[in-house]
Amino acid sequence: MTDAALSAGPAVSDMAAESTRRRLTPRQAVVVERLVDAAADEARATGYEGLTVRNVARRVGVAPATAYTYFASKDHLLAEVLWRRLQALPIPPTSPGDSGVDRVTAALRVLGLFMADDPTLAAACTTALLGSGPEVRAVRVRFGAALHDRLADALGDDADETVLRTLDLAYSGAMLWAGMGHIDFGDVPDALADVARLALGREL
Repeated sequence: MTDAALSAGPAVSDMAAESTRRRLTPRQAVVVERLVDAAADEARATGYEGLTVRNVARRVGVAPATAYTYFASKDHLLAEVLWRRLQALPIPPTSPGDSGVDRVTAALRVLGLFMADDPTLAAACTTALLGSGPEVRAVRVRFGAALHDRLADALGDDADETVLRTLDLAYSGAMLWAGMGHIDFGDVPDALADVARLALGREL
């Protein structure tokens, strides 16, 4: 996750790896969506270690070869689960009087909690996002860029590249630690709020 958090945008190879997605027919897009949903269900049932692309394909009722047409590996498939969940997150409402730390804390709370109610799936997806291969890296870069943009928008005029990088790294580290079981996903938002206050020069 770290290289995604530090990336300004996808590399040429990552864009090439992503180009197939943009050429999906409506029918193919439905198959992909069903595979992603089935991967989430399979991860909840078996965890990262037990999940296979073959078993996900069986849940959907398609051949494994069909699943591999869209996803190169189980890491690619689970990384896509996490990416789609990030995309679906709402932008927290703000008021004109909110400070930068108020806005970024609200954004981090949404980002920190979006997998807290699904810890088994969260751990599997976090592990997958650290996988190798150009397809996984493409998702990882997009994930990091989207995270960075959300935090930059929340900070607004208070945005500073050093602060943003600190928050990027803090979020990546917190999610990794939660995925490894060192902290609960539910504790991530409060930990990130402390980092935000420190990064913005506010007392805890």
